[in-house]
Amino acid sequence: MATVLLVRHGRTDANVRGVLAGRTPGVLLDDVGHGQAGRTAERLAVVPLVAVVTSPLERCRQTADALLARQAGTPTLTVDDALTECGYGDWQGRSLADLAREPLWATVQSYPSAVTFPGGESLAGMQARAVAAVRAHDAAVEREHGTGAVWAAVSHGDVVKAVLADALGLHLDLFQRLDVGPASVSIVQYGPGRPRVVTTNSSSDDLGWLAAARPADDAPVGGGAGHVSTDATR
Repeated sequence: MATVLLVRHGRTDANVRGVLAGRTPGVLLDDVGHGQAGRTAERLAVVPLVAVVTSPLERCRQTADALLARQAGTPTLTVDDALTECGYGDWQGRSLADLAREPLWATVQSYPSAVTFPGGESLAGMQARAVAAVRAHDAAVEREHGTGAVWAAVSHGDVVKAVLADALGLHLDLFQRLDVGPASVSIVQYGPGRPRVVTTNSSSDDLGWLAAARPADDAPVGGGAGHVSTDATR
C-alpha cells in the first residue's frame, strides 16, 4: 500500500485573529506559519515524496511549495479543488467568537453530520468529496509508483479531520474529537482491507523511518516493535 501524509497548512493571520477564513482569497501564511511549513518540510526532506496534491487556496499552495523546495527529487504537484476548504457560506469571514453565539454552533460541535452552513456546503458533503479525492489519488500513486510510495496531501483543518475520521472508522459526529494543528502531519495507509492510521497531528517527531518503511497489510498483534527513529541510529 502507498502512504499518504495529510498536511495542514501553516498558521495564517486569520487563525490568529480568530476569523473563519474559509475560501476567502488572499489569506496567506504569517511569519510563524512560514516557519511551521519550513520545519515540516525539513522533517520530510529525508522522505522521497513522489507527489504533492494541494488545495488551491494560497495558504496550502505556500505550504506545498515549502515541502517541494526541500525535496531532493522532483515530485509531481497537483492542485485539486476537492481538497479545498469547507464552503462555510455566510459564516465565511466572521469571527469565531461571533459565530459561537449562533444556534448552529452547538450542532457543529456535537452533531456535525446534520450541518449545512447557510449559503454553503454541508460537512458531510465536504467529507465525501475530500475522502473520495484522497483515496483516488492514493490508488493512482500506488498504481504508478508501487506499494512503498509516499505522497502528501496539503489541505485544511476540518478537511484533514474529516479524512482521518473516515480512515479511523469514526462517524462524522465524532470528528471534532480530533485535533489537527497548523503544519501538522497525519499518516494514513489505505490497505486492501481497511485503512491504517499511523500518526495523527504530528509536529515534531522524526519521520525518517518513512524512507525505508515496508507496508504491512495486517496489524501486528500485541502492538509490534514500532518505528526506529533515524536519530536513534546515529
